[in-house]
Amino acid sequence: MKVLKFGGTSVGSAKNINNVIDILTRYSQKDSIICVVSAVGGITDKLLLAGKQAQNKDTSFKDTFNIIKDIHLNILNELNPHNASSIITYTETRLEELKNLLDGIYLINELSPKTSDKLVSFGELLSSYIISETMKNRSLSADRKNSQELITTNSNFTKAEVEYSLTNKNIVDYFKAAIQKITILPGFVSKSIAGEQTTLGRGGSDFTAAIIAAALKVEQLEIWTDVSGMYTTNPKLVKQAYPIEKISYQEAMELSHFGAKVLYPPTVQPVLDLEIPIHIKNTLEPNAVGTIISNEKTNAVSPVKGISNIGNIALLTLEGSGMVGIPGFSKRLFETLSQEKINIILITQASSEHSICLGIEEKDAEMAKQAIDAAFENEIALNKINPIIVETNLSIVALVGDNMKNHQGISGKMFSTLGKNNINIRAIAQGASEKNISAVISENDVKKALNTLHEQFFEIETKQLNVFITGVGNVGEKLVDQIQQQNDYLKENLKINIRIAGLSNSRTMIFNDAGIDLKNWKDKLASGEKATLEGFFEKTKSLNLRNSIFVDVTANKDVANLYADYLRQSIGVVACNKIACSSDYENYSLLKRLSLKYSAPYLFETNVGAGLPVIDTLNNLIASGDKITSIQAVLSGSLNFVFNNFNDTTKFYDVVKQAAAEGYTEPDPRIDLSGVDVARKILILARESGMEMNLEDISNTPFLSESGLKSGSVDDFYKTLIDDETHYQSLYASAKAKNCQLKYVAQLNNGKANVGLQEIPKGHPFYNLQGKDNIVMFYTQRYPEQPMIIKGAGAGAEVTASGLFADIIRIGNN
Repeated sequence: MKVLKFGGTSVGSAKNINNVIDILTRYSQKDSIICVVSAVGGITDKLLLAGKQAQNKDTSFKDTFNIIKDIHLNILNELNPHNASSIITYTETRLEELKNLLDGIYLINELSPKTSDKLVSFGELLSSYIISETMKNRSLSADRKNSQELITTNSNFTKAEVEYSLTNKNIVDYFKAAIQKITILPGFVSKSIAGEQTTLGRGGSDFTAAIIAAALKVEQLEIWTDVSGMYTTNPKLVKQAYPIEKISYQEAMELSHFGAKVLYPPTVQPVLDLEIPIHIKNTLEPNAVGTIISNEKTNAVSPVKGISNIGNIALLTLEGSGMVGIPGFSKRLFETLSQEKINIILITQASSEHSICLGIEEKDAEMAKQAIDAAFENEIALNKINPIIVETNLSIVALVGDNMKNHQGISGKMFSTLGKNNINIRAIAQGASEKNISAVISENDVKKALNTLHEQFFEIETKQLNVFITGVGNVGEKLVDQIQQQNDYLKENLKINIRIAGLSNSRTMIFNDAGIDLKNWKDKLASGEKATLEGFFEKTKSLNLRNSIFVDVTANKDVANLYADYLRQSIGVVACNKIACSSDYENYSLLKRLSLKYSAPYLFETNVGAGLPVIDTLNNLIASGDKITSIQAVLSGSLNFVFNNFNDTTKFYDVVKQAAAEGYTEPDPRIDLSGVDVARKILILARESGMEMNLEDISNTPFLSESGLKSGSVDDFYKTLIDDETHYQSLYASAKAKNCQLKYVAQLNNGKANVGLQEIPKGHPFYNLQGKDNIVMFYTQRYPEQPMIIKGAGAGAEVTASGLFADIIRIGNN
């Protein structure tokens, strides 16, 4: 004999009921089946609503009743399209009784607990009748037994207590004589010893099934619902969540208490006492494995079995120096809440005895504050303690697992994982059994917390990065293409999953917390919402995704000014924009401090040398204990391109125009040709070497003509290049006469830095530097004579994008 229970969703439509009937038919081929059913999904709430409306003299109870009636008759007719007359007659009779009851509540303006039980009983009584009669119409060996004739209770209406001696005898006697293969029982409903209708309270249908299973001592209780078992965490919030195949009773209890709605622990106590396994199954996917709850030991890979949460929590804090060393404060606090029938969900107390924190349901917060402040009125007046502090909009996140007590560092890993993602913990509770570690956090952080913890404890092999890119022009477009091209490789080989969650150009922006489809991202961006820098930041912050990274592919000062805001939200920053790192030293230092404080990476490899590992190499030298003595470098790919292509047969204007057209210069070429860009780069290298220096400390010897330096616009500047061609030809002629090459060189030596155009003689490492290449020579204590040299392409969209991509990957590898 098997006992199966089907919840409200499982019987919520004709389609789902047909699934239930198919399951029961298949099971009955081997065993006799007892099937406990809930009311049709949502009906219990509608019955309570109708009752409340009638009690309040609100005539809309009639509309609610008509909805209830239509739902049942529609399901009935859909299940029995050809032979439904007798079922309809009975159902309409019962529905008329329901209407009369509601009319009575309306007339007397009262809804007592006793009447409430009678009212809500209609849900299960109607669903069980419709299902059993439908099965009979299909010539199945099925019959309904009213659970009110089996389960006997006291008269504690709305949450009756079972009289087990009478109930167990009724159940055993009935099923000993039953001849049908399938017995349909309404869950939730019962009768008192005095013969009055009662109900079993929250989770009553589970309770009915557990009572039946325990009385008959069956091998297993199956609870069928709309999910495939108990999940590692809430699958609605964490897409990577998956069903747990086997779990202990204690683990199931903990997860259910902390938000996993599949099971309501008190209702399955009868089967727990007899150690009867519970199998959670999915009506919509009957072949799915589901979850088996038992005392059988499992060899779980992770000591954490699941992650759960309770929302709508308020945190009460009672504190004051007058509490220290004085017994009785806790007792009075708990008694006060008990008298108000307020349930305490979480308790934590500092060892200093200076404060006690309690987690309760948010709806009880105001009542709790009034009661506690009244109870401690005298102590508050004497300033021995403070008035109760109430914090709302909170949630409890809990790690659950029987084996957690045998593994060190679980709580440390939990809290550090949350901290790295800027999730503030308001209170912590951990029992001595170590089967549950709970943390109170902001309700707004729940999704990120569950995803972050799930990734840490269940998806350790793959780390997901959520990337937000602003500035998808030439370089940004290449970056998106590279991410799309390499994503599969990164997942397979580096266990990194990069998901682009936000894109923006100067006009529009788009977001998708599940990841933007990169196949047609340009079309989507073209029709996106209006872009603003603040709007992009606010949206990135509000999405609150784990491992978020902001990528700046602009040269915009206003974007750079937002880095601190991103870092304070524990959102990493990757930038090719040099403005922030070359700004005032205090700002540079602040960004570095914020990066450490909020565990938010701040990487800017492409600030110097585009995709070349210049800054990374420098940082590794410093970290390993080496000391920079001198740096010599050609750091402008655009200037190197210009002077490699400029000669006495070309015009300087044409070469600069070509460099701009090929993307080697900034949109305003004066930034490159004035030497400001190179000065910024050597400044960044100086700072990364440990020197406190600002841009004005760098000597910049310009090569531009005086009119070029004073030009007021880009167009004016280009005009000066034409007008001053003789000036630029003279520079070339001087170098040629000495058999030298013109190179724009940056130098750092003895704490001083300078940049300027130099005539490089033959044989020098810079002499044969071709195209847009950069070269950096690090002289250090370990490399005093032969420098460490880094050389390669230092400009261009592809290599700059690859440098940004490398920084993103570097974050993923940490």
